[in-house]
Amino acid sequence: MIPDLPPQLLAAAADAPLALLMVWMVHLLRRDLMMRPEAPPAPPASSARDDLAEFKLEVARTYVPLSLIRDLDSRLSLHLVRIEEKLDEVSRAATAAAAISGQVVPQRKVGFAARAEAEPRA
Repeated sequence: MIPDLPPQLLAAAADAPLALLMVWMVHLLRRDLMMRPEAPPAPPASSARDDLAEFKLEVARTYVPLSLIRDLDSRLSLHLVRIEEKLDEVSRAATAAAAISGQVVPQRKVGFAARAEAEPRA
């Protein structure tokens, strides 16, 4: 005759081989991880940044049409010239206001022309 066993004990007895199999698999995984060689060190971030900058430059050279680059350059140059003219106008107005009020203001040049004169020519 089969003895009457509680259902919890029967379920535990049925799950025991599965639990042992899972413990054995975890043991094997840990052993394999311990035997695995170390990963190579990651390259420094500065070289990655330099590589990215070189790639961007290469993309700009290769994929952007030269006409678009020239158009952008001319638009930027025009905007910079307008800004320089406004700065010159403000400088002249400040000099005129100082002259009317009797203050002495030394002349200073601003803009690209002043920078070009200040830099030594090679």
